[in-house]
Amino acid sequence: MSAAGDGLARRGYRLIMRSVRAHPLAHTAALIGALGFVATTVGTAWLLGWITDNVIIAEEADRTGAGVAAALLIGVSVVSGISVLMRRWFLAMAELRTQRDWRRALLHRYIDLPMDFHRERDPGELLAHADADVNTATMVLKPLAFAVSVVVLVIVTMGALFAAHPLLALIAAVVFPALAVISRFYTRRIEAPSAEVQRRVGEVSEVAHESFDGAVVVKTLGREPIEVERMRAASERLRDERIRVGRMRATFEPAIDALPTMGAVFLLLVGAWLVGRGSATPGDLVLAATLFSLLALPLFIVGFFLEEMPRSVVSLERVDRVLQRPVGAAAPTGARLLPEGPLGLGIEDLAVGYGSRLVLDGVSLQVRAGETVALVGATGSGKSTLLETVAGLNDIARGSIRLSGVQFDRIDPAEIHDAVALVFQEAFLFADSVVENVDLQTGSAPADVAAALESAAAGGFVDGLADGPATVVGERGVTLSGGQRQRVALARALVRSPRLLMLDDATSAVDPVVESEILANLRRDLDTTVLVVAHRISTIELADRVAYLAGGRIVADGTHDELLALDDYRSLVSAYEQAAAG
Repeated sequence: MSAAGDGLARRGYRLIMRSVRAHPLAHTAALIGALGFVATTVGTAWLLGWITDNVIIAEEADRTGAGVAAALLIGVSVVSGISVLMRRWFLAMAELRTQRDWRRALLHRYIDLPMDFHRERDPGELLAHADADVNTATMVLKPLAFAVSVVVLVIVTMGALFAAHPLLALIAAVVFPALAVISRFYTRRIEAPSAEVQRRVGEVSEVAHESFDGAVVVKTLGREPIEVERMRAASERLRDERIRVGRMRATFEPAIDALPTMGAVFLLLVGAWLVGRGSATPGDLVLAATLFSLLALPLFIVGFFLEEMPRSVVSLERVDRVLQRPVGAAAPTGARLLPEGPLGLGIEDLAVGYGSRLVLDGVSLQVRAGETVALVGATGSGKSTLLETVAGLNDIARGSIRLSGVQFDRIDPAEIHDAVALVFQEAFLFADSVVENVDLQTGSAPADVAAALESAAAGGFVDGLADGPATVVGERGVTLSGGQRQRVALARALVRSPRLLMLDDATSAVDPVVESEILANLRRDLDTTVLVVAHRISTIELADRVAYLAGGRIVADGTHDELLALDDYRSLVSAYEQAAAG
């Protein structure tokens, strides 16, 4: 037996035991039903043999015996039906509950993993893990109880055949090991192609997700033929791998079907010869032939079990690669540590990277409670990364962050979510009403939602929609303009009355007049600390201070007028002014 085969068997065993340990009652009930099927299968074969010798070919007809035999056959059939129902019901329960558990675990891990993980992966791949991979990983559980019971059935069959005649048992002793050898050879050959099929499924999901998610870009740039070609190429690669697996199955399944049938034919020939010599009774031959015929389907199920194991193991390993990703230290829970009112922010020697590349390196910044600070810098200077890190979305490579003097990693994430709000430039809205997009099922009072919309300068246009605040905005807010989406997203943050509000160029799509109105509303309606990524002079001049970023560091900190003494800052601001004038 090869090391690869041993490894696959061990991995398959671990997969099965994970489900068994999680749902022992369902698996046990399914196994009891499967063993009941074994008992009724052997009982049926024995009854047919007994009826042959004692009823059909008996010298004197025994009507009482015939009635008893008929009643027994009916009784065994009823028990067999109940056993099959029990096996299928509880196996389905175990399989579906296992899928539920693994999908829940994936969902929680997706939520807990830092943004770096999500930036490195296409959403289509993550969807494939939660859908196709979980489904395939549990396929091996479908025939589990039946496959285990077949082992018992084979042992009992060997005993019954040996009792009928050793030569009949010898035929089974040749057929069953031959099936095991074919199955072992198949599982070794199919593992790598199965892994490639699952990878290609993820690839197709990625292409489909990108095409649908970027529908506007596809249509405006006339990329439909290109996207169709991408999908065709990915689908062809998936088709080729599935055909490769299908060819292996086409070789394996006929063999598993043919061997019991060939064995049964040979058994009939040998059995007839033994009956002719008087070494066995016709009932023995009927018993042996019935057992062989009844074993054909169970042995096929065993083949299906062995066939699915490589695919299931590979799929679960893809899921486990996500589940085993470290998520850092457990988040603290307990007493609220942050004071009431606006929060101060202290950043010391902060370093944050994507992979091996540091985007922020040595950032230090102090923001007083209630202060408004504008972050200014060229594209790629680290402004968005800084805000995302303060919001807890990125892992910190070095340094520390404090909110009102409290170390960030000591604060309960729930308290951070209540106190800190980050609004992005790309405003994401759900395919729901304006009210639900602002409230997000937090139970905010209608008056608070209306006040947040007014502060975000969104009340006017929202009231003018077809159904007012109850208007459904479509997927990603597609029925609204970019500026309208940004104002609804801002209202979503404001309704929580954050004590640290961070705006990542969150008003870039609104005109300067509306932006000035929004900033004036924030100063009037909110008692909060504000960090704002600014590209407009009007926004920069409204800030109490400006932090100028370059190369992943804060190279200057002061008022706008003070920083104009720096050539690089003055050039950047001049570029902003020219862009606004243009």
